[in-house]
Amino acid sequence: MSNQDELALGRTDEPGACCPGLLTAPLDEDQAVDLAKVFKALGDPVRLRLLSIIASRAGGEVCVCDLTPAFDLSQPTISHHLKLLRQAGLIDCERRGTWVYYWLLPETTDRLAGILSRPVGEPLPDRRAPAGAAS
Repeated sequence: MSNQDELALGRTDEPGACCPGLLTAPLDEDQAVDLAKVFKALGDPVRLRLLSIIASRAGGEVCVCDLTPAFDLSQPTISHHLKLLRQAGLIDCERRGTWVYYWLLPETTDRLAGILSRPVGEPLPDRRAPAGAAS
């Protein structure tokens, strides 16, 4: 991901530089484009299952040799899906001998959760009456 991608997802070392949540301010065009890449990666059931398997693995990482049997897909297809998850910044990997090990990048999923959620303690809007209507 580029530095611009990192900033759009709130990845920065500067305090207070994280982008606002979706429910508190509209996304600008660049943020929407960058977030769409991540959501596109998550929009495929195979990739979503792969991410879930990786995220829930005890020890925090999983070998590709353990992922492939969970699907009725070829190893190159699984590798392609993993590559797309990696490009979206959701997982990372390391080659160890013959095998590649994958792990979740929780900073990305945490930031996605922050973008999509309402600040803690903020009440839900009252949808029963139109804004500005007298009660």
